[in-house]
This record gives sequence, structure tokens and C-alpha cells, in this order.
Amino acid sequence: MAKTKLTPVHFFSHGSTMMLGEESESAAYWEKCGDEALANNIKGVVIMGAHWDCLSDKVQVATNPSPSKSPVAYVHPSKYIDYKLNPDLPTANRCISILRAAGFNCEGNPTFDWIHDTYLILIRMFPSGCPPTTIISMNARFDPHFHLKIGSTLRPLRAENYLLIGSGGAVHNLYRNKWSSMLRYRDSFAQEQPPDREMLEFRQAVQDVMENNSGPELRRGLARLMKHPQFRDAHATDDHFMSALFVAGAAGDEEDRGVGGRLMAETWELTNMCNSQYTVGEWVSA
Repeated sequence: MAKTKLTPVHFFSHGSTMMLGEESESAAYWEKCGDEALANNIKGVVIMGAHWDCLSDKVQVATNPSPSKSPVAYVHPSKYIDYKLNPDLPTANRCISILRAAGFNCEGNPTFDWIHDTYLILIRMFPSGCPPTTIISMNARFDPHFHLKIGSTLRPLRAENYLLIGSGGAVHNLYRNKWSSMLRYRDSFAQEQPPDREMLEFRQAVQDVMENNSGPELRRGLARLMKHPQFRDAHATDDHFMSALFVAGAAGDEEDRGVGGRLMAETWELTNMCNSQYTVGEWVSA
């Protein structure tokens, strides 16, 4: 039996706010992914970021018809202020229905304003205009299996030509970053010393799991990384890793066996922040 034609899934490390304004290998790859998505006539983007979570057992979907953008530091307003956001309310309401049917305590949030973890990626991917976009929140309990299930529940949207994205971080611990070059010189790429050993170890562990696993093993491998000895060094808080679990849920079904992740670009910032860009799957010609 032929496999269902599915869109690829991306796990993007969005990094600091300066990734919005500065050119990098990661930014070039984001735009390449956007060009490919447009060339394949995506219906829209469904994205989970790392800066919006809900209490108790709740998950929310952004349903603000005219969202504002949360301002970002160290980026000139001309880089983002005039970019028109494009909330996809029909798909948002559909995602709410799908998640509720799967047992999630899910609701819309009609007042949510978009944050740089999502619109930074959208601006870089689609500089000429934002496609219809739906934002899914995290849950503040940061249960890896909960976020895997969100991804697996929304996975069928891939067969309808929606692009699913997780925006977080492979290594993202603000407490271990070296901020002086960014604060003094507006340079987040300065690397006056090598990254700490723990950051290099966890960065490699993420690559090993992403590139050497597929299907349910990818889900198990990424969930297990939260027990890695260097996880808390690489992630002082769990929020920037949840979207990786969302991606694994969306790209880790039995049908996805044999389709592992690929490290496509990488940018180190602030000495210890590793912005790795992974893609699972690829566009398939009709």
C-alpha cells in the first residue's frame, strides 16, 4: 500500500531576538523552507512556540482575529513592525475541535497577541507575506507525553498540506549564556570561548536522537532526552523543548518509520545557545 503524501515537519531553534535582524545560516534555511512550502501550495502553518503555556491541564489555540506583536529587544522595529500577521481562524477552530475530540481540555484564546518565538520564524520564512497561521499553546506542566500527543493528534493535517512547525531550542539556557557582546556591541554571534562541555554534549545527543531514529522510536528518544544528564544544563526550563516533542508527535507515527530528522543548519549564539534546525520528511512531487 502506498504511503500517504505528507508535508515535512520542522523543529526550529529560534534563538535570541537578534536572529530576527541578523543574517545567519539558520535564517537562510528558514527562508528556503518557506520558499519550498509556498512552491508546494501549503494551506497554512500550524505552529507551537516556546513562550505561551496554559495552567492546569489546559491547551489553548490563538483565535485573536487581529493580533498585535509583542515587542522585541535589540531588533530595529523596521524588521517586524509592519509585517502583517495572518491568523487562520477556521483552522484554529478546527484544531480546537480535533484536540477536544482526542480528550484535551482545549479552548480558543481571542485576546492572545503573537510573540517573537512564532512571528520571528514566520517573518524569516515568508518575508513577502504571512500565510494563514494557527498557533497552539504549550501546557505549563511540561509533560513530554502530553505534548507528543498534541502533535500526534494534529498529525493528519500533514496529509491536507498544512505545514507543522515547532519553534523552540535544541540548547536554550538563558542563565548559561554569555551576554556581554550582545549588550555592549549588539553582537549575539561573538564566540570568544568555546561552548561549555554540557552544551556540546546535549547538542550532540539531540542530533543523535533526531538523525538515528524514526517513527515511534523518535518519539521515545526525544522524550527520554528530558532525563539526559545534561538536560538541565542545556535547558534551565522545559519550555523550549516542548515543541520538539510536538514535532516528534507529528512525525513519529508507525507510518513515519524510515523517515528520520536531518540537521539542516545551525547557529551558535551567546556562546552557549545552540540553534539547531531540523526537518523530518520532505516534499514529494505529485
